[in-house]
Amino acid sequence: MKSDGPLHLDEQKVRKHLQIEKLIPAMEKALIDFSAGKVTQPVRSVITVDPPGGFFGMMPALTPDGLGIKIVTFYATNAERGLPTHMATIFLVDPETGAPLAVMDGRLITEMRTAAVSAAATKLLASSSAKVLAILGSGVQARSHVEALRLVRNFEEIRVWSPTREHAKRFAKEIDAKAMPAEDAVRDADVVVTATNSKTSVLEGAWLKPGCHVNAVGACRPNWRELDDDTMTNVVFVDSREAAMKESGDIILSGAKIFAELGEVLAGKVPSRASETTIFKSLGMAVEDIAAAMLVNRSAKNNRERKESGNNSDMKN
Repeated sequence: MKSDGPLHLDEQKVRKHLQIEKLIPAMEKALIDFSAGKVTQPVRSVITVDPPGGFFGMMPALTPDGLGIKIVTFYATNAERGLPTHMATIFLVDPETGAPLAVMDGRLITEMRTAAVSAAATKLLASSSAKVLAILGSGVQARSHVEALRLVRNFEEIRVWSPTREHAKRFAKEIDAKAMPAEDAVRDADVVVTATNSKTSVLEGAWLKPGCHVNAVGACRPNWRELDDDTMTNVVFVDSREAAMKESGDIILSGAKIFAELGEVLAGKVPSRASETTIFKSLGMAVEDIAAAMLVNRSAKNNRERKESGNNSDMKN
């Protein structure tokens, strides 16, 4: 019997239908569409839940590929409880009728699409001969970034720092990297990733190798920072100018000048300036979540139709 109801996908099912190799080009298209004005997407709406100091965010978007919303929560204190700090649910609807298409877990999508966007930025902005990767952070984003960035550059050495030394050592062992102090990790690195929950700077511009590239994915609130003022004097790219000027403490508190949105560079509208020291400040956008969720939805839908077709054939036999 054919099922026409919306798909319901937990994290395990999402993982089955989402591959990072396909996600990177999907993120490139999503960023190009956004910067070209083809996406209707308000800046993320956030409610503070205090106590315990959590955040509840709503991220809707209408894109050339789909329509939907992500509901995301961020509770830093969950780390002490052994729970994910970020959790999310994505709801897709048919743009033509408004009918529900799918409800799926969004935690893994958030993790993977963030890393895929950084991979797109790294492919565009980092030296083609980049060999040394420095990761500041040791959580899920750090892990996903290692996986994604390895697809766009051939790193010979990976260095790791984390505020908790034991976490850094454990993470380094998992990915065959070296744990070391932050400054030592960053010095002479070709690509740097900051993926922490820090509210104050963990990266100093004085440590950066000329011509290196930085992906900054933490500090998503207007009063939080991962990067110092010196770092922000370099060539700064963002996913969304509007969001960066509202949400990014790294941009707001430093008074940094934004050179371009990543989608503008991907579309060839502005130069990449890849020979210079570049900073990509990533905040994450609903268009990215919808694009990733649509990949999952299409794969899951095709899988369901194949099963139903097989079942019908068995019944006829």
